[in-house]
Amino acid sequence: MKIGFLGGSFDPIHYGHLVAAQDAFEQHKLDRLILVPAAQAPLKPHDVQCPAADRLAMVRAAVEWDTRFEVSDYELLKGGISYTIDTARHFRKQFPNDQLHWIIGGDQLPRLHLWREIGELAKLVEFIFLERPGHPAKTHTPVPGLRLHRCDGHLIEISSTELRARVRGGLSLNYLVPHKTIELIREKNLYR
Repeated sequence: MKIGFLGGSFDPIHYGHLVAAQDAFEQHKLDRLILVPAAQAPLKPHDVQCPAADRLAMVRAAVEWDTRFEVSDYELLKGGISYTIDTARHFRKQFPNDQLHWIIGGDQLPRLHLWREIGELAKLVEFIFLERPGHPAKTHTPVPGLRLHRCDGHLIEISSTELRARVRGGLSLNYLVPHKTIELIREKNLYR
C-alpha cells in the first residue's frame, strides 16, 4: 500500500490543508492518507493556540465524511515537540511493508536538511512536495538518498494565523474552513 501523511498544527484546519491532501492523494495514487496533528512543531515553537483535544476534534470534523482520509492522534498523545523522525519510526513499525510518503510544502525543501535525523528519515519515508503554481520549488537539497516526488497543487493561500484573527475580529470563516469545523469553533468559543 501507498500511505501518505500530512502533518501540521491544524490550528485550525482549513481548505488549503485539505486541497493539498487531496492533490497528493490523487496525483500519487495513494491508498490511504493520514492527517497527523502536531503537538508542537519544532520550527514553530509558539504557533499552537488551541488545546490538542480541540485541534483533533476540528480535524476529525473536517474529514469524518471522507473515507479517503484518516486522522492520527499519535503526536498529540505523545506530547512535546513533534519531530517527523519519531512519527515516521512509529508508522514504519505499524506499516512495515508499505510505502510511506510524507507530504510537505515546496517551501520546506530548502530547510529539509535541518530536520532532525534527516538522513535516517530519508530511509524511512519518501517525500511528496507540493509545488505552488508559478513558484517552482528549489529541489536541490543536500540530503543523500532523499526520494522526492513533485505534486502540482491547487495550493490555496490560507493562513491559520489569519483565520484566528478573523475569528477574533468577528469575521466569517465561510469558504475558508469546512462547515463542521466552523461549528466546532463557534460551539467551543475557540480563538476568542
